[in-house]
Amino acid sequence: MTTVDQAPQSPMRLRELVFGAACAAAVRAAARLGVADALDDTPMSVEDLAAVVKTQPLTLRRLLRALASQGVFTERPDGTFAHTDMSRLLREDDPHSLRYIALWCTEPWTWNVWPKLDEAVRHGRNVFEDVYDSEFFTYLNQEAPESAHVFNRAMTTSSEQSARDVAALLDLEGVASVADIGGGHGQVVAGLLEKHPDMHGTLLDLPGVVENADPRLREGGSLSSRVRIIAGDCREDIPVQADVYIIKNILEWDDDSTRRALANVRKAARPGARVIVIENLVDDTPSMKFTTSMDLLLLLNVGGAKHTRLSMVERLTDAGLVLGEVRPVNAYLHAFECTVPA
Repeated sequence: MTTVDQAPQSPMRLRELVFGAACAAAVRAAARLGVADALDDTPMSVEDLAAVVKTQPLTLRRLLRALASQGVFTERPDGTFAHTDMSRLLREDDPHSLRYIALWCTEPWTWNVWPKLDEAVRHGRNVFEDVYDSEFFTYLNQEAPESAHVFNRAMTTSSEQSARDVAALLDLEGVASVADIGGGHGQVVAGLLEKHPDMHGTLLDLPGVVENADPRLREGGSLSSRVRIIAGDCREDIPVQADVYIIKNILEWDDDSTRRALANVRKAARPGARVIVIENLVDDTPSMKFTTSMDLLLLLNVGGAKHTRLSMVERLTDAGLVLGEVRPVNAYLHAFECTVPA
C-alpha cells in the first residue's frame, strides 16, 4: 500500500498561499449570505441552511467545505455543519464579531488593487488613484457609499473592542481632561469617561465622522454633559487643550500628514501634557501576519504604512515629544507613552 506524506511541506504551503484569494472570498461570501447568523448552537443540514440563507444546497456545501478546511465551521460525520470559534466571529451579534472587518478587507475595490502590488512596491506609492482616478476616501464617500458604510462599521467594531483594552491599560487617575484625536465615533473617549466619572473629554475627527458619534456622546447621551465634539482635521489644526491626548491608529498616512498631525498636537498641548499614541506594529508583535497584510493594503490604497517600533519612535522624537514607556495594549496594538516638554 502506498502512503502519502500529509505534512504541509513547501510546495503544498505555497499552493495554499496563492489560493489565498479563494479563502478570503469564501469568508466574504459566508458573511454576506449570513450563514453564521443562520446557524445557531444546533448543527444544521446543508438543505436547511440553504433554505434560510436562500442559496442552492450543493453550492452552499462546497462553500462550507472550503471554509471548514480552514477551521471556519466544521462538518460533522452525519453531514451537518456546526460552528467553530472562528465561524462564530462572523455572527453580527457576537460581542467579538469580525463580520465587518472581514467584509472591509474584501470589499470590491480591494480585488482591483491587490494585483498591482508590484507597481506600488516598485514606485513606493499608492495605486488606488491610478485605478479609480480618485483619492481613496473621496472615492469611498462619493462613489461607493456601501463600501463607506462597511468601512465605518468595521472601524466602529474595531474601536469598540480595543476601547476596553485601552481603558484597562491606561492609568488616568487624577486626570481632568482627555482628547481623542482622530477618534472616529468616539468609543475610546466614551470608555475612558465611563471609567473616570470626574473626567471631561473631547472628540475630534472629520465632520462626516463625528456626526455619527457614539450615542453616549451626542446630545441627550449619558456622557454628553462631559464631552465636547469638534469637527476638524488634525492635520490642519487641533484646537484642544487637554491633560492627555489619545492618538490611535491614525499615524498611518504619508509621512507629511503624520508630521503635521504630531506638530499640531505639540502646538496645542501644554508642557507636561501626556500624548499616548496607539498603533499596530509590523514587528515585535504576535499579530504580524495580520499587521503586515494591512501594511501592504495601506500602501495600495493611500500610500501609508504601519510602523515598526523604531519608525514610530523616530516620528515621535522628531516631533519633539519625550518618549517614555512602550507597552502592548493587546495582541494587535502597542501604546507609546509620551510627554510634551517644557
